Amino acid sequence: MTPAPQSVGEPISWSDPARAAAFGLWLAEQASAHGLVPASLRLASADASFRRYLRLDRHGGGSCIVMDAPPAQEDCRPFVQVAALLREAGVRVPEVLAWQPELGFMLLSDLGQQTLLDALDAQQPEAALPYFKDALAALLSWQQASRSGLLPAYDATLLRRELQLFPDWYLGRHKGFTLSAAQTQTLAQSFDLIVQRNLAAPQGFVHRDYMPRNLMLPHAGFDPRDPQRRLGVLDFQDAVYGPLSYDIASLMRDAFLSWDEDVVLDVTVRYWEQARRTGLLDFEDWGRDFGSFYRAVDWMALQRHLKVAGIFARLTLRDGKPKYLADAPRFIHYIRSTALRYRELTPLLRLIDEVEGWQGASGFAYGRV
Repeated sequence: MTPAPQSVGEPISWSDPARAAAFGLWLAEQASAHGLVPASLRLASADASFRRYLRLDRHGGGSCIVMDAPPAQEDCRPFVQVAALLREAGVRVPEVLAWQPELGFMLLSDLGQQTLLDALDAQQPEAALPYFKDALAALLSWQQASRSGLLPAYDATLLRRELQLFPDWYLGRHKGFTLSAAQTQTLAQSFDLIVQRNLAAPQGFVHRDYMPRNLMLPHAGFDPRDPQRRLGVLDFQDAVYGPLSYDIASLMRDAFLSWDEDVVLDVTVRYWEQARRTGLLDFEDWGRDFGSFYRAVDWMALQRHLKVAGIFARLTLRDGKPKYLADAPRFIHYIRSTALRYRELTPLLRLIDEVEGWQGASGFAYGRV
């Protein structure tokens, strides 16, 4: 077979000349050890943190990924730990080929260039279903491998710290909204309810950003008989041990793509059917009453929606990444749709409407934004 043509990389910018020099020396060592083509180095992606990812070709075909994670801002140890846990669970993740912790450079196998998000179309939910089935298979494998004591706890402190991003960054910094004493109390009471409901749920491994943008399609020509043909998983370094309802909530209430609620229900029911057979949902009446489980997913999703709205505002205002805030209205819509379902969240709904300058609305569908 003729090797794939090697790419000519774009120049990679460095703000720190010393770090650039250290990278050059490190890359030369890896090029020799792993058959890399340094001249092909180019940007693969950058995420919401200080990490960025570079791609470069290998002699004879194929490619690798370099993670550039400055140690002063990023700790790569969780990435390595969680990658091992996911791989042990049978989930396809990048292999760590080389790692220099003191510099924050890591060489990884390349899962490909097409994310699940690239393949999905909200107007064609039937075409999306096979992909969601694969996503559920990987998620359930991950959850069934859960063991306490290995990952940080998704406890009340962490849940509340994340929720606080909403008033601090979305309301205060982005909207310029000053809460009255009554509104502050409303938010505090809503947060108390959210934390209470979510801490009552059964616990397990939580990816914490399990959404289509972080799921990778298999390479072209992948053998369909290969048991590892399922979607690859990325961006797992923030994994925790917490509510099992979290990852299915983030999968179906995506940051960048919205589905009609019948699609959300369909896929969530499929998850529920499989999860209860494994014993993951042996809790109260979750295993026999989908409605009870779905309410728990709603409350977990609400915590995520509030958090992400705050994170997207922070990414724009603090980190200079305005593309994220453009999707904040999607999360406000999710928050309203959830709050409309539950009488105890009516005060939160009224607060959101006041902040956004909206009149009260009715209806439960997520809709597309």
